[in-house]
Amino acid sequence: MDSKKKYSKFTIKMQKKLVVLFLCVLLAFVGLSYRLFAITRDNGEQYKKQVLSQQRYDSITLPAKRGTIYDANGSILATSEKVYNVILDAVAVSEKEEYLEPTLEALRSQLGIDTADVRTYIAANKDTSRYRVLAKRLDYEQIQGFIELQNAEDSKVRGIWFEEEYKRTYPGNSLACDVIGFTTSDNVGSYGLEEYYNDVLSGTPGREYGYLNDDSNLQRTTIPAEDGNSIVTTIDNNIQRIVEKYLKKFDEEYHDNAHEGYGALNMGCIIMEVNTGKILAMASYPAYDLNDTRNTQALIGMPVLDEEGKRTGEYINADNVRMIEEDNETFYRQLNALWKNFCISDTYEPGSVSKPFTVAAGIESGSITGEERYYCDGKLHVGDYDIKCHNTWGDGELSVAEGVERSCNVNMMYIASATGVNIFTQFQHIFNIGLKTNIDLAGEARTASVVFNKDTMGPTDLATNSFGQGYNATMIQMISGFCSLINGGYYYEPHLVSKIVSPSGATVQNIEPRILKQTISESTSVKVREMCNLVVSGEKGTGKTARPAGYLIGGKTGTAETLPRGNHEYVVSFMGYAPIDDPQIAIYVVVDRPNVPGAIMDDAKFATRIVRSILTEVLPYEGIFMTEPLSDKEIEELEALQIEIMTPPVSEEPEGEEGEEGDSPDGTTSEENPETTEGEGESEPQAPTEVWRTFPIDPATGYAVDPNTGDYVDPETGHVFGGSYDLGRSGEGTEASPSPMQAPEE
Repeated sequence: MDSKKKYSKFTIKMQKKLVVLFLCVLLAFVGLSYRLFAITRDNGEQYKKQVLSQQRYDSITLPAKRGTIYDANGSILATSEKVYNVILDAVAVSEKEEYLEPTLEALRSQLGIDTADVRTYIAANKDTSRYRVLAKRLDYEQIQGFIELQNAEDSKVRGIWFEEEYKRTYPGNSLACDVIGFTTSDNVGSYGLEEYYNDVLSGTPGREYGYLNDDSNLQRTTIPAEDGNSIVTTIDNNIQRIVEKYLKKFDEEYHDNAHEGYGALNMGCIIMEVNTGKILAMASYPAYDLNDTRNTQALIGMPVLDEEGKRTGEYINADNVRMIEEDNETFYRQLNALWKNFCISDTYEPGSVSKPFTVAAGIESGSITGEERYYCDGKLHVGDYDIKCHNTWGDGELSVAEGVERSCNVNMMYIASATGVNIFTQFQHIFNIGLKTNIDLAGEARTASVVFNKDTMGPTDLATNSFGQGYNATMIQMISGFCSLINGGYYYEPHLVSKIVSPSGATVQNIEPRILKQTISESTSVKVREMCNLVVSGEKGTGKTARPAGYLIGGKTGTAETLPRGNHEYVVSFMGYAPIDDPQIAIYVVVDRPNVPGAIMDDAKFATRIVRSILTEVLPYEGIFMTEPLSDKEIEELEALQIEIMTPPVSEEPEGEEGEEGDSPDGTTSEENPETTEGEGESEPQAPTEVWRTFPIDPATGYAVDPNTGDYVDPETGHVFGGSYDLGRSGEGTEASPSPMQAPEE
């Protein structure tokens, strides 16, 4: 009974209410489902793009800053500055119609971007494009106004963001361009230190990732970029500027002289610490702007090169440079020739700067004592050839030291003959001729194939090699070996970087001087140095014009005729050191085919004068004191250069003995004072071998002229140049036929 009463309480009315409630819930569920469907249908793609957009913006590469390149004094040679690329998100700017015009106006007014092209692009890509570069490498000052406008409270600027990267800049522009090198658009080093130390300087890019977690919240993970290490070089910014100043001055003086083009085909200068191998300066000419490496103005004056890299006989000028720009292959062939470092990449026959090496090999091996005397009658018959000396009249009997002083080819040939092929080639290897020095620069040439060995060298090759012809070398090979000749025999590895530094400034690595070998003994080194001293200070030395005011230096001149023989094209040079009693620095200047008539091209004074100018400024800067009396002209010269006279004259020279080693009282050489005939005022009669001293002087060139042949002759040394004076005409020369195997020298 009771149970029946209890069951009967669930009435019809209650059942109806339950049905109504169920129908309401069902309708609500159907309504909610429809709403979700409508949201997905109408707005799902938009929401999907928003999520993907967040993920794109938050998954980016973080650039690493490339390390800085410093000079030895801490001055910046190369650095990286943060720049910004302007990125357009066409989808974002198209979300609302009201965003378009304000964004375009901001791009136009603040960034100077042509909005017509941007408007067209947005219209065509409003549903798909989220990344388009509108401008590249703007600095912060250029984008600051846009950012302030974009961040304003009521701003409607949308869809623009800034991608960070770094731009390589070079404060000195062309300063030390061949040493530094440059980077490509992808921040990879090309040429010079930039290429050699690319892995050290580059750093490692970072990454920022964005993703949605299980709760649909945006999460970020950042792997920071690791900036590259910096390098401290051995280059002294001030010395480098001095060197480049005088190379440029030479070019300005001889540009478009004998023919269209640069003052010389190539010029190079290296200044090295004798007892460390540190490079204080290295420069070649022509130079180029590291901040504008493809500027065609730097090409004007260069010879036009064919597909094989050989000169065509034409030169790049303002008229044809446009055609070269339009031919991509030719354009980059010329640029690569411009970017190449002549001091390490080009090979040439060194000429008589190699004579100290010949003497050193003979003395060190015991083949000669250095006290021998040899007779020079102007030539020496070797094999099937009469190989001539620079003084075709002959130097007479000379000691080994006098042979170096006067640069006598015959003297050197006798020494080489006494040394023999086996020992001679062995010492070339010891001096590193034909081998890479492993200097820390990209692009050092290999020269093993252009140097003889004991199996390939014959008697004639031995003879011509003794005075620096018949084999090729590089500037860095020659000066590195030369330093060992004058520092006691220690061959230091040449280097340009002294320290690697972390981004925080901590020293990662000190690069100390490395002695690789001993080439000769101390005693041999002393003898060689004494002979090289005579080249500049001796009465008949060929390098007197290299001496800077107030100093005595040692060294050796060089002249070599290029191939093919008889083309009257020469490489002239001077390699020297200072101070004379305790060499601290070595200098090597090479002038490859100076832009002068072939009749007078083989004159080492084109190089010695550059050396004199450079050392006149560098030696006081280095704290090396003057030791020699100064002429009035030299004092005026130093005052004009604003160079402090660091020591007073140590003694008074007799009247008529001032200036350079017995030159005229005002400090000029006989060459600079052509009206004065060589030998004037001498009490002793002229030696028969110095008949040239009686020759008349051509007032246009300052050279003596052989009245019998018309040959130009150096009035100091008797050296016959590679051409002839047209008898009866003043100032013009015609080329003379060369003698076979004649190897002209200073």
